[in-house]
Amino acid sequence: MKVPYSWLAEWVSMPWQARELGARLTMAGFELEGIEAAAPAFSGVVVGEILSAERHPQADKLQVCKVATGNGEPLQIVCGASNARAGLKSALALVGARLPNDLQIKATKIRGVESSGMLCSAKELGLADTSAGILELPADAPVGKPLRDYLDLDEPVLEIAVTPNRGDAMSVLGIAREVSALAGKPLRGPKIDDPASLQAGNADSKAAPAAAKAAPAAAHAAHAGAVAVHLDAPAGCPTFAGCIVRGVNNRAQSPVWLRERLRRAGVRSISPVVDVTNYVMLELGQPMHAYDLAKLHGDIRARMARQAEPITLLDGKTIELQSDVLVIADEAGAVGMAGVMGGERTAVSAETTDIFFEAAFFTPGAIAGRGRRWGLVTDASQRFERGVDPSQQRRAIARAIGLLRGIAGGNPGPMTFVQSAEHQPLRAAVSLRRSRLNRLLGVEIADARVAATLTALQMRVATTASGWEATPPAHRFDITIEADLIEEVARITGFEGIAEADAIGPHRFRSATEERAGEHVLLEALAMRGYEEAITFAFVDPALQSRLFPGRAGLALSNPIASDLSVMRLSLWPGLIRVAQENQRRQQDRIRLFEHGAKFDVAGSITHEIDSLAAIACGPRLPEQWGLPREVRVPVDFYDVKGDLQALFVATGAPESFVFETPDAPLSCLHPGRAARIVRQGVEVGWLGELHPTLVRELDFTYPPVLFELRLDGLGIRRPRFREFSRFPQVRRDLALVVDESVPLSALAERVTLTASSLLSDLRIFDVYRGSGVEAGRKSVALGLIFQDISRTLTDEDVERLIAAIVADLRVTLKAKIRE
Repeated sequence: MKVPYSWLAEWVSMPWQARELGARLTMAGFELEGIEAAAPAFSGVVVGEILSAERHPQADKLQVCKVATGNGEPLQIVCGASNARAGLKSALALVGARLPNDLQIKATKIRGVESSGMLCSAKELGLADTSAGILELPADAPVGKPLRDYLDLDEPVLEIAVTPNRGDAMSVLGIAREVSALAGKPLRGPKIDDPASLQAGNADSKAAPAAAKAAPAAAHAAHAGAVAVHLDAPAGCPTFAGCIVRGVNNRAQSPVWLRERLRRAGVRSISPVVDVTNYVMLELGQPMHAYDLAKLHGDIRARMARQAEPITLLDGKTIELQSDVLVIADEAGAVGMAGVMGGERTAVSAETTDIFFEAAFFTPGAIAGRGRRWGLVTDASQRFERGVDPSQQRRAIARAIGLLRGIAGGNPGPMTFVQSAEHQPLRAAVSLRRSRLNRLLGVEIADARVAATLTALQMRVATTASGWEATPPAHRFDITIEADLIEEVARITGFEGIAEADAIGPHRFRSATEERAGEHVLLEALAMRGYEEAITFAFVDPALQSRLFPGRAGLALSNPIASDLSVMRLSLWPGLIRVAQENQRRQQDRIRLFEHGAKFDVAGSITHEIDSLAAIACGPRLPEQWGLPREVRVPVDFYDVKGDLQALFVATGAPESFVFETPDAPLSCLHPGRAARIVRQGVEVGWLGELHPTLVRELDFTYPPVLFELRLDGLGIRRPRFREFSRFPQVRRDLALVVDESVPLSALAERVTLTASSLLSDLRIFDVYRGSGVEAGRKSVALGLIFQDISRTLTDEDVERLIAAIVADLRVTLKAKIRE
């Protein structure tokens, strides 16, 4: 949220400069994200007055203007703006001026006519993204005064991050309340007249156009005095204030000071009516809406939408509402999604002369998440979702009318105010114990200081025997328990004033034996093999998750931050796949990522949180290098990642206990012929496999990704144990065996290891052959058997006996035979 310093100073006397103010707000819980000047740097621009504007002799769209600078003879300026006219005061860049983007103004000839400077638009000065002509300044602007001084363009603008629980602080008034409490200064603010006092003496409003005085009789008859309002859904809308204003000139231009306030707060000026509603929202924190009165049909109702009820919103999007969405409607149907966005049918335009102002209180529960279903996150919805002041509605309308009358005229009618007393939010008193305050803060704060702090935050404070009872003001939705009050005392008193102290209490540490290693061992092992750690959201895209795991329901979030982050993850793979996609889009061809986090398995009504480790690898097996020609770079495959996993299992201290099995029912998201279930001592601990080819195409991967996921509770990470190595030589024998195609290599290795017992030092599978000389449905596997004894040198006879025993066992158990 952007807050101009001068706007804040209208509401509270500022004891600090902008930089110190930002530091103090940060310590009070509102992080200062930055301070910047109100406009980009430029120099040499002054207020100029156009004395005459004549058509250029060589160009129909150019004018030759005589411009007074307040210092010497008028300058001749060639200008192409359609709004350049005699009597207009505008921004004049003199010769030698420097504008944003390092543009320097020089004397020049344009179509043969001398031009000694430039009349500037708001866009050219960095004051707007677009502009239709040169900047128009008020008639009383002092000619010759530097524009930066006249518009105070060096004013600091604070950008403040407001936490989600502090909706009351999303306004100038909200931040002013905080400054008032921090500095001990009274809150003031501009004078806001009662709307009733504005109804008299408006018949001759000079800003009202003739068309307004001849407004359609039907519209006047339909809403002769006030618009009737009905609260059909008081639980969602317990308060509604409205007021008709007739004779508005919405073609008028908002004054420079108002347009500048809005721009500095990050809002674009549109028209007087819209500018006023935006100004009130930014100042008081109360979102408002204005309807074209002539387009309203009958009474206004705050009701729940009908299922699939259509509405076209101000952004032109037509949506079908759901029955849990609160709407504002007239007799012809919905005219706005309450608290989110108004409807196009009753939108205010340049031709609008009569308007109906709305300022309502919508409960946070009735607004939260509704707009995000259709990708709508508006300034209004952000405030209503967090909670606006339920007592501010009439004041907001009065402020809006007072502003509008000074800009576009208008005759306000009587205010409509409807309220459901039983549905008003109540602020119950919260008890604060002196002992609890001292215990949590670790320091004693004087009773008078505590009471003064809570009072400064506009709470009603009563002293009790054990401490205090404080009733929060209507705008503080976040204060409900004792800890909230303690936090308020701490942050307003100042955390820097609370001395550091050692915690008092028993410290219990987990046993950390040398036998058991931490999970960081696994993460470091992956990092050493070229993987980088990723951290993704625990909530994922339901569409992607359902493609990966069809038929498995994830835990849906009741209030997701976005439609593509609305379910809890069943696996870490959806998040890693999205990250891999983003890396590929940014021209990263070799991707190795892992993540350690929780996944959420839903079984009936119970959700299990499972600590997991997952990884994804895609792209070339090796990085690009001079020793490997680019055209022969081989993509990573199933066996590369299997090798990474086997290296990872070494960290468990028992790598031989992990078995890769061909699954009877493979995961549908994995390639059916390139997937394995990881089992340890008969218990499934994870999966490894290449992404299914269909998903590779759908997700637009250049190379097929290979993924794995492990349950960390099934790994039992232990430090490797020392084993004495033999001083005696090794003996190697190579053995080529023919087995059925269905025999996995792991089964072959397991039988060899069992038969050779402790004398087998290592087993290497160095070749697999299918083809000529081997029967169909069979394969030849070449084993490298390395034998070694810890206590003696093995003889040839010893080795031959072992080979014979191995061949005999394989012939019986796996129907293997020696390949001739």
